[in-house]
Amino acid sequence: MHIHILGICGTFMGSLAQLAVAEGHRVTGSDANVYPPMSTQLQQAGIALTEGYDPAQLEPAPDLVIIGNALSRGNPAVEAVLERGLPYTSGAQWLCDHFLGERWVLAVSGTHGKTTTASMLAWILEYAGMKPGFLIGGVPRNFDVSARLGETPFFVVEADEYDTAFFDKRSKFVHYRPRTLIINNLEFDHADIFPDLAAIQRQFHHLVRTVPGNGLIVAAAEDNVEQVLAQGCWSEVQRFSCETEDDVRLGDWCAVDVAADGGAFAVQFRGKEMARVRWQHTGLHNVRNGLAAMAAARHVGVDPATAAEALASFEGVKRRMECLGEVGGVCVYDDFAHHPTAIETTLSGLRAKVGRDRIIALIEPRSNTMRMGIHQSQLSRVCSGADLVLWYQPQGMNWSLGDVVHHSSVPAKIFDTIDAGVESAVNLAEPGTHIVVMSNGGFGGIHQQLLAALERKQSQPGG
Repeated sequence: MHIHILGICGTFMGSLAQLAVAEGHRVTGSDANVYPPMSTQLQQAGIALTEGYDPAQLEPAPDLVIIGNALSRGNPAVEAVLERGLPYTSGAQWLCDHFLGERWVLAVSGTHGKTTTASMLAWILEYAGMKPGFLIGGVPRNFDVSARLGETPFFVVEADEYDTAFFDKRSKFVHYRPRTLIINNLEFDHADIFPDLAAIQRQFHHLVRTVPGNGLIVAAAEDNVEQVLAQGCWSEVQRFSCETEDDVRLGDWCAVDVAADGGAFAVQFRGKEMARVRWQHTGLHNVRNGLAAMAAARHVGVDPATAAEALASFEGVKRRMECLGEVGGVCVYDDFAHHPTAIETTLSGLRAKVGRDRIIALIEPRSNTMRMGIHQSQLSRVCSGADLVLWYQPQGMNWSLGDVVHHSSVPAKIFDTIDAGVESAVNLAEPGTHIVVMSNGGFGGIHQQLLAALERKQSQPGG
């Protein structure tokens, strides 16, 4: 078929496009904003991209239009699809209908860590020789693609709670029908579509309802998740936790002897040590991610010792604390964090790793929830792992970051242009500094501008 995808550069839709090409379909697509790494992957897959949503892109008419959840009524291309009576569906529904029906689906859900945990799980299965298919909302560095068909029944999917499409307001993950499900954590997010935490928990309960009786739910041992399971559960549940966490009941799976930076830990299952992990990753959040991935992998036959070996060679995910370069002893990182908890855990993990080295965080409040100001009361305290925070005040955001800076637990400043942010960070950087850029978007190309400015500074006399 000729499939045209509206909103193709989103991480989910771009990954779906690659699966469609691998299955032999002709795929084209369009989006309003195009930036790496997804745009690079699509170009490498030979997929023609159109900028914008001019209805002319639907001529001649494709056999099917897949509409991303970022598009709504009033979009010119959407209106053209409806007026012309073109066949259309959502990405999540098409994934279910064409790729997941006969597979053993391992779904990774939760507010934080979905992409990283799904990448870990896919790599563990790959390392164990199971050649899984996967669709992940990011690019695992061990594979360098975000999706593939695989050669066995096993399929790992990042299970997002965001809504499916303008015509299907259920969470995407209710389409996936997992046999193995990870619920990594649960907090309030996506305030643009959910009024409160209870509404999100209701969607997670709908997901739990789709797991068969002989399936497995790997669940974080925390209250918000327990409240979901208490609404009804028909499958085996194995809980996981870290002994270093406060006020958390120990789960069936537990990480013990955790190094201060998260670079090593032992894995216990119901009190018995199963394996020890030593790897290059930092932070308690990644320990939890790895623990959940190991538990899910065991459900399909991968023993924890093999999983631990796999994690030792796990290279991480692009845009998840990815070091883009080092100039004159200054490291520049790209990170996807866009929720207070993610910002806090990422910076804390880096702090534990680098000790007293200087850390500068540049943060763009880009997600819909951030731009609505839902989390603004938390932002002043979550950056304590940094020495300095530079907050980007984007145009069109209807609240000011002034109070966040005023009450910040560490020195903080506001910048309102990319050039100003680059100048501030580079002027304050010295050898041994770590500059962490945090955004769930392209952030105006600030990453490469930082590296270029550092190169210029290095080339100057005395630089």
